[in-house]
Parts: sequence; structure tokens; C-alpha cells
Amino acid sequence: MPVLSQLNEFCPKNIELDYFGNSEQLNIPVTDRTKIISFAQKIPAIDPLAFLEKFVQPDDLHFYWENPAKQEAIAAYGMTRHLTVNSSERFTKARQFIQTCLRQTIRKGETNLAVAGPYLFCSFTFFPDAESGCSPFPPATIFLPRFQIIKKNKTCIFVVNLPVSQEQNIKILLEDIKQKIRNIHWSQQNKINQDWSKCFQPINNTPIDYSEYLKLVITSALNSIAVDEFSKIVLAHATDVIASAPFNLIASLNNLRDRHPDCYIFSTSNGQGHNFIGASPERLISIQNKQLVTDAIAGSAPRGKTAAEDVQLANLLLKSRKEKREHEAVSDFLLKRLRQLELKPQQLPLQVLQLSNIQHLWTPIYAHLPTDLDPLEIVAHLHPTPAVAGVPTEIACEQIRRYENFDRSLYAAPLGWVDYQGNCEFIVGIRSALIEGDRARLYAGAGIVSGSNPDKELAEIQLKLQSLLKALV
Repeated sequence: MPVLSQLNEFCPKNIELDYFGNSEQLNIPVTDRTKIISFAQKIPAIDPLAFLEKFVQPDDLHFYWENPAKQEAIAAYGMTRHLTVNSSERFTKARQFIQTCLRQTIRKGETNLAVAGPYLFCSFTFFPDAESGCSPFPPATIFLPRFQIIKKNKTCIFVVNLPVSQEQNIKILLEDIKQKIRNIHWSQQNKINQDWSKCFQPINNTPIDYSEYLKLVITSALNSIAVDEFSKIVLAHATDVIASAPFNLIASLNNLRDRHPDCYIFSTSNGQGHNFIGASPERLISIQNKQLVTDAIAGSAPRGKTAAEDVQLANLLLKSRKEKREHEAVSDFLLKRLRQLELKPQQLPLQVLQLSNIQHLWTPIYAHLPTDLDPLEIVAHLHPTPAVAGVPTEIACEQIRRYENFDRSLYAAPLGWVDYQGNCEFIVGIRSALIEGDRARLYAGAGIVSGSNPDKELAEIQLKLQSLLKALV
């Protein structure tokens, strides 16, 4: 269904929204000289996931992002500007594209609100090439959406990004936009549809048991570590499932945010029926007002069945040489890479990050940024970290290609957004699944270092896969 028709469902029948359509419908060719009006207006508080449910179609480009603990959420869909990159220069080209878009953009509406402005959304594959040809996503996708909802606490902002020609009367156009936004029935977008009884379909196939194969792979990696080929490798596993009906994207995301309120809930699409969703605990970078935060997360233990057992497992995790060695590989890497960018990172003491079904060793790292350092330069410099690749990075990535019998695509890769002020947030796309119709591919991994036990690492992978599988409907 076209964007126009969907939006008209919000409004009285006599309200037309033709100028909200695609640039082709506007007869405005999108070129480097095209201006973009980014109009922002505060609206009644709604659930951005409900907004996405109302509009998203399999062939729409969308991006969903939520941090339930921080009460922050973003929903974006439609396309005003769009770039895909199929080369190793993907981060450079993405950065140039974002800078060009923002130079062309004129902010209007309630511009005094901090979050009232255009966001550009990015997804990158784990590997920079498409060697296997199996990934449904290109090495880089960046887009400026036609519509976005930004919610922080109880403040909700609706943003329309619209290409305009020099001949258009901007004043009349803005008045028209404001009038049509006032006529949108926002109260209808406050809650998602809870009638999902038909969506909880059984899985038709039983996932193949790869446990013996994975044990052999882990054992082989441990043998390579023993002879100093590398010191750490993160091995992932993908399992494919088929359901009795198409998976419900919105219901699955709602389950993920209910089950994992301490994680980043995300979804992005390729506009061709593939959706990549998940609940990631791992923030790659967050930048607000030139203050950078990144997380070293590595080393794992299960949650206890009682509070006392929980504390005992956390203490064992803090004392474990093997887990601390795995964690230090990540924190040392992040500190080194940030210093290479001439930053002065500071780290907090080692602590335990407790999630709903697992706990990790965690070290937050902070740094102040100079004004001329672009967020995507940092993302390019940090990806992939030892938390998802290994040490040394290049050798670990070569071995990952050898050991893993599937394409990682967006798994364990940077996903996030950059706003008009240079603020950004990128997470690592772990604890994730690729959904297409009634088929889903679930991903999970574990870090292998000297002292790793194949049975324990296999149990960790299975725990992550089961947690994800339970959320999909």
C-alpha cells in the first residue's frame, strides 16, 4: 500500500496528503541540490511500535529502535534519501552521504526541542564484502526516512522529511503540513494490537541438532589457540526454523521488549521482505553532546534461580581467570583503538551486567570528542571488536569464514542512527534473527579463549538461541 493511502487512514476522508508521497509523485528529482524540509512537531505520547504496526509493509524500508530501560524509542519508515554501498569504502561513503543530506536539510517546526530533527539510519554487514552472495542486505544501507517518531520519556516528536523544489512556496507548504498533522488521529496509535492469539503458531520443523559439530569446531579452535595461531575467536551458530504461518514482526518485537527490557530492541528491513530483529545488550558507541560512551562486554555466566545463587554466580564470574581474560581482550582493544583516534578514554571499574537470562562482565568506557571527529569514523575504527570477532582481529575474521558455514550478514555488525547534531547510537546486532515470511534464521555466538570448555560454550549458545526463539511469534 502506498505511503499516501496509509497516512490517509489517520485523517478525515477530506484530508489529502499527496505531498507526503514519494519524490516521484512530487515530480521532484532527488539530486545533490535538492532541498529537504525536515518538519518537526510535538504530538501526544504514542507507542512508536504501534505507529510502525499501522504503516509498515513488507516492501517498506523501516528502522525500529527502543531502549525500554531509558524509555527511548524511534520508529522510522519510508524513504526520502537512500544509499547502499557495495565496497570496502562503505563507512567513508556513508559518512559523506549523511553529511550531504544534512547540508541540504532545512529544519522547520518546533526546532527548539532537542530531538526535533532528522535522523539517518544505518546498517552494516559484519564483513565488508558480499563474497558469498548469501546476504539479503548490502554491505551498507543508509537512509533518511520520510516519517519518524522519536519518543523520550513522555515527549513524542513527529518528523516529516520532504524533498522540495525551489519553485515551491515553503510557507504555504509548512502550513499545509501542520494542518494535516493536526488532523491525524494520534489517539489511535497509542497501543499496539493485542489480538495475537492466531500468531502463536507452532514451529513446523525441529531445528537440526548441531551440538556435536559445534563441539568439534570449538575443539579445533582451542587447538589453534594452544599453538598461538590466535588468542580468541568468537564462533557463531545460525539455526533455521519454519513456522506454520508468517512471523508477526510487531508481536515479536513486543515480546522482545517485554522479555528483555535491559537490552536494545531493534528491527531493520531491506524493503524486499527481509527483517532483521533482535535484543542486543551491546552498545558499540553512543555520542551525546560530544561525550562518547562504549561498552566492553564479554565473559558470561547464567542467571541464578534464586537471589543468593545469582550473587554466587556473579562473584564466580568476577573471579574467573578465563572470563576475565576474554573480557580484557575487548576492553584493551577498545582503549587502544580510541587512543589511535587521539582520544583520551577513561574506564569505570569492572562490574557485572545482569540481563534477564544471562550476566556478563562489563566495563563502561568514556571519552570526550573533538568537534571534527565524525561518528562513523569511530564506528569504522571499532568494528569488529573482539567481543564478536577475536584477537588478533584479521586472523580471527579469516578463521570465522573458515569455521562458520553461513553468512553473518547483519549479525554482530553495527546498526544505529546519526542525528543532525552529530549525536548517534550504534549497537552490535547480536541476539538476533533474520525473518522472511514463515522462515527465520536465529543467530548466537560464544567467545573461545584458552580454558574454554566446549560443553559450556555450547550451552551458552543454546541458551541465547532458546531465549530468542521464545520471543518469535
